[in-house]
Amino acid sequence: MSIIPLNKVTVFGLGIDKPKVLEGLQKLGCMHLIPLQPPPKETEFGKSDRYEDAQKALHYIMDVPRRRHQVRDEAKFDLDQVVREALANQQKQREAEDKRLFLSNRLKNLEPWGKFTLPDLKELGGYRLWFYQVPHTKAKKIQELEELPWQIVGEDNLHVYLVVIAQKEPPSDALPIPRTRAGSISPEELQHQLEEVEIELDEIRAEQEALSRWIFLLSKNLARAEDQTVLQEASRQTKEEDGIFMVQGWMPKRNLKQLDLFAEQQGLAFFAEPPKPDETPPTLMENPPAFKGGEALVTFYETPGYRTWDPSTTVFFSFALFFAMILADTGYALLLWAGLLYFWKRMGQSDSGRSTRIYAVVILTASVIYGVMVGSYFGVEPPEGSLLASLKVLNLQNFNAMMKLSIAIGCLHLAFANGVAAYHGVGFPDKAKPIGWIAVIFGGFTWLILGWQNLAIGLLVGGFFVVFLGDFLGSRQNFPLRVVSGLGALTGITKLFGDVLSYLRLFALGLASGSLALTFNTLAQQVIEGMPVLGLLLGLLILLLGHTINLSMAILACFVHGVRLNVIEFFNWGLSEEGYPFHAFTKKEHT
Repeated sequence: MSIIPLNKVTVFGLGIDKPKVLEGLQKLGCMHLIPLQPPPKETEFGKSDRYEDAQKALHYIMDVPRRRHQVRDEAKFDLDQVVREALANQQKQREAEDKRLFLSNRLKNLEPWGKFTLPDLKELGGYRLWFYQVPHTKAKKIQELEELPWQIVGEDNLHVYLVVIAQKEPPSDALPIPRTRAGSISPEELQHQLEEVEIELDEIRAEQEALSRWIFLLSKNLARAEDQTVLQEASRQTKEEDGIFMVQGWMPKRNLKQLDLFAEQQGLAFFAEPPKPDETPPTLMENPPAFKGGEALVTFYETPGYRTWDPSTTVFFSFALFFAMILADTGYALLLWAGLLYFWKRMGQSDSGRSTRIYAVVILTASVIYGVMVGSYFGVEPPEGSLLASLKVLNLQNFNAMMKLSIAIGCLHLAFANGVAAYHGVGFPDKAKPIGWIAVIFGGFTWLILGWQNLAIGLLVGGFFVVFLGDFLGSRQNFPLRVVSGLGALTGITKLFGDVLSYLRLFALGLASGSLALTFNTLAQQVIEGMPVLGLLLGLLILLLGHTINLSMAILACFVHGVRLNVIEFFNWGLSEEGYPFHAFTKKEHT
């Protein structure tokens, strides 16, 4: 829930010890390297295309339904041979699948003509068979083929299937449609070829499954190769002079003891210093596993600057609230709960999956609670006098109250963003502007929502003055331009007003979701009542399709607009600068 303090570390050692020292630093895995030389232009794993081929081979053999027992003896492993076999198998599978698709489509197109074998040209005395798929609307034209023998061999709801016998293709004006190209291979032969391809595909897939026994060793070699590539890049970015090399990077202060012990063991010298005001260290955020979901949402859009703050916890809870308000239905939330429970074990197989399911529990619990508060269960309200009806404390149809609630949430969200910005600001000007905007936010809220005009006027006037003063004192220009700059800062009210109103989407989207659910329920009920026999089936189909579409749209809106309110409206007021992520110089191969 914080940004980890970093120190800039510079390590010195003998040039002959550089490979050993860099490998040791890579094992420590806690330094973000600072290039002291231009970075290398190309990677090395033998050749770069060799590394890419190995990656493609690994992804391919991992995509099997059942993996074979893993070989762990590297003496039995030939990297290049495994890669060649995997890529060759992949190519054979693509070709076989393309051939199967072609044959399947060919058989489907020839099916209306029945089972036939084209005779040899000598048997027909030089005559050929010409196939036509004639729409019923143009079938009368067939009778005009007086000079050519023809036969209708099939018919369906849309077409008549016609075969014409002629030495040359009939002229284009003989029939109103172009001929169908049936080819020279009979459906029986095509079916035989299709069966051969299916057998070939089974053998190819069995070979792919057999190759899956090398997944562990191939993954290990790829990780080792990537570690070597990173190590070589790090070596090229160090500085070396007079037999002494220097490597520099950012390191968390808490890891300096590890570096001290490492330097003592390797006979190195180093010094660490805090970041200077003109330096921009990377941002290393640290959150408990339970709040990793909020961190993922934050970094999805941008990385906070090193000297700002980590909004992961705030985003964690605010996104859950926004999701619940946009979904606005207990039935939908319980349905998503069922999906979460179904995938629970699978999500628990990785760290990211475990943090995601924790966040999903929070989001869906909030959605269930909010759905009960608005009294919506797949668009149906609970009966009056029931327990569920007594728990309904919000009415989505009360536009005035729900708009006030949405605006209140927006005001609190943006006020908190400005409050944190003021707390982390340096000097009076940096703190004054966000404090002034907080006063303006609450001034507007008390005037428009609560109707307390006298208090509102005082907050608004005081807030605008503090904003003006903060920008006036923070400007380095001469007096007249400082006044202009301060007045210009007040134009931020238009942006603030628009951002607050953006939170109305919480109410609008929740209302839209509830209205659509109610519409589908009403439509299904009308169909059931209007068609006593078939109506029940059609009504259930309308409910299933309607609520599926509505739920899909609601989930999309929850993510799009829930993220938007955090990373656009909230971040614009709460984060003063964007940073770049901390990338540790570390090993990926696990021994």
